[in-house]
Amino acid sequence: MVLVLVIGDLHIPHRIHDLPSKFKKLLVPGKIQQILCTGNVCDRETYDYLRTVAADVHVVRGDYDESVASPLSLTVTHSPIRIGVIHGHQCVPTGDLDSLNSIARQMDVDVLISGHTHTFQAIDHDGRFFVNPGSATGAWSSYLNGDPTPSFALMDIQGPVVVTYVYQLIEGEVRVEKIEYRKDAEALAAKEREAAAPRSTVMPQSIPSAGGAAQQSVW
Repeated sequence: MVLVLVIGDLHIPHRIHDLPSKFKKLLVPGKIQQILCTGNVCDRETYDYLRTVAADVHVVRGDYDESVASPLSLTVTHSPIRIGVIHGHQCVPTGDLDSLNSIARQMDVDVLISGHTHTFQAIDHDGRFFVNPGSATGAWSSYLNGDPTPSFALMDIQGPVVVTYVYQLIEGEVRVEKIEYRKDAEALAAKEREAAAPRSTVMPQSIPSAGGAAQQSVW
């Protein structure tokens, strides 16, 4: 079992001063093994705070990130699950599921994590799982008419099963929903057969063209 915090779009201090205190009480150091962040952390102090929650922190660069040098995308593997992370401003139209699916195929991942919309989403589509943790601070976004609901997600990865818990701050209370994704067994078996198959040693002749109750702790 691996417990992964999925968080992003903090926009500290440009749009908001800090994470909600009720979220900070949940993020207890030592409980979470890894953090995957969709970017727009915006300051070094917030990045350093994330490193107090878990030592293994992976952050992609958002469209407002300047102080921390981060890649535009990254992949991590918790076998047999491959996870891709992007901020989401690369997706056109913003948040479009078909566009995200195209990116997931290019990255060859089972789970694609993205942000940018400041709205939580977790959906199984075309055999892949798409997660947007929303904005952990509830920072303002031009994509929404009202104020975003502060949210983050925890993914409990158990082999081919990813159990995702979304934490949302609604009317001053933390509420939790659970969503489960299971990697397709046939697709997994096909990949394992492909990996085990002998590979040709002949060199090519040319180069190819290119909803729940309030929680008191995260676990």
